[in-house]
Amino acid sequence: MGGRGENTSEASPSSNQNLSVVINMEKRIELEKRRRPSSQIEELNLDNCRSTTIEGLTDEFLNLRSLSLISVGLTSLKGFPKLPKLRKLELSDNRISGGLQILKECEKLTVLNLSNNKIKDFETLEPLKELKSLKSLDLFRNEVTEGENYREKVFALLPELTYLDSIDRNGKDAEESDLDDEEIKEMNGKGEEEDEDEESEEDENEDGNEEGKQTGGVGKEDLDDEDVEEEEEIDEEEDEDDDGDDPSAIGLKDIYRDYEKESDDEDFDEEAISDDEDDDEDIDEDDPEAASNWKAADPNEGRRGTKRQHEDDEEESD
Repeated sequence: MGGRGENTSEASPSSNQNLSVVINMEKRIELEKRRRPSSQIEELNLDNCRSTTIEGLTDEFLNLRSLSLISVGLTSLKGFPKLPKLRKLELSDNRISGGLQILKECEKLTVLNLSNNKIKDFETLEPLKELKSLKSLDLFRNEVTEGENYREKVFALLPELTYLDSIDRNGKDAEESDLDDEEIKEMNGKGEEEDEDEESEEDENEDGNEEGKQTGGVGKEDLDDEDVEEEEEIDEEEDEDDDGDDPSAIGLKDIYRDYEKESDDEDFDEEAISDDEDDDEDIDEDDPEAASNWKAADPNEGRRGTKRQHEDDEEESD
């Protein structure tokens, strides 16, 4: 029983080692893709898979921006595809000794880590001159770093380089150096397309405003302001129309206006009645015959006149 237990414990590391060998680079790529098309992959981590050359990585990864191949066992970069948007490449802890010219197809490569490899001389680094966008290069724990005036020679070979082994030309660490926004984006592997789009939009706005000034008209920004003002006027008119249609929106001015109208109507009725009475008295006094005819036309008025005459007679007798 004890022997079987010992055999089992010894078999476990062996089985784990066999498992890691089975997961080669090509298989690992398929697992990392997760059934997504190669063209949609922007970041790929293949650390600790096993391969001496590049396998399974093709030109179909045209949008790949970041690739990590740490501790894979690479002895060369044979089979490395053309990756036009690649910006960050991690190749540390391998056995690469040359063949860097294959990276010239990665025109936008910004960060390259080759630490702990087998690079021995400066001639091996010559092909990196083709990488005009390269800002950070790490060669730590390579034999080439032991050469005389190593840093001066590398910076002279790669004038666009900002950092060598995470230190700039002045001996400052990357975290302490003053970086502009563009360099920070490149160091983080972010694309330049966003910056180009923003610049193109700013140029369009400036061109529009300049044309407006030259022609005596208005620029794009002025037109935008006018459009906003027109929209505000339209909104105000719509609000006024809505208030007029809504009975609940009647204000104090409307109530006072109706009240004044009713008062005017009442005053008009009282004045009309008073004028009619004055006319009646004038007819009785000035023209008895006309008064008689007028009373005949209106029996009620005749009775009112008789009653008034009777009251006058009583006053005279008193």
